[in-house]
Amino acid sequence: MILAVYNIIMFIKRMLKIGLVAIVASALTVSAQVPKPVPASDICPAAPKPDKPEKEKPEHGGKKFDSAKVKERLKAAFEKRKKHRGDAKKKGQKVGDHKKKGGGFGKLVRDDAKIKELRESFKEAAKKQWTGFDKDKWKDATDDEKKALREQMSASRKEWMETMKSHRQEVHARIKEIREEFKNKRDEVIDGNDPKP
Repeated sequence: MILAVYNIIMFIKRMLKIGLVAIVASALTVSAQVPKPVPASDICPAAPKPDKPEKEKPEHGGKKFDSAKVKERLKAAFEKRKKHRGDAKKKGQKVGDHKKKGGGFGKLVRDDAKIKELRESFKEAAKKQWTGFDKDKWKDATDDEKKALREQMSASRKEWMETMKSHRQEVHARIKEIREEFKNKRDEVIDGNDPKP
């Protein structure tokens, strides 16, 4: 009985292997035999096309194209551009010149007397701060002197940072004052207007 079951299982395995090989072989032969498309002329032969009359090319503005004139115009344009390019380098960029043309609030800030005073004092402090270092001392200094100079420079840098911070705070405080001074009271005015019944 066990032998019969074993023979049946082996027979089924053989059949599956043979079937699998047959399926793979048929798939390969079908993919290798791709039909070629039939040319359209075999299906429906087209009538011969009638000869079209040749059209004349349109003239540019009533004139024929002259390559010599175009080359001459291009050369003149390049020379003109080259000449103005040098002038542009001297003049600099004029687009978005914020120093000359500013908004209304920026003009208020720039023209404010206290802000101008703060700016001048900051410039003076900057000159005083950065003129104190002597490069010749650094060249001739020993290691201990260089260490002392480094400490002096770091201390002056810290002092400079504090000066910048205090200047920035003063300017911001003045800008807030200007903002309050020239505050737009449009909403209050609109709310204060009583509509007449």
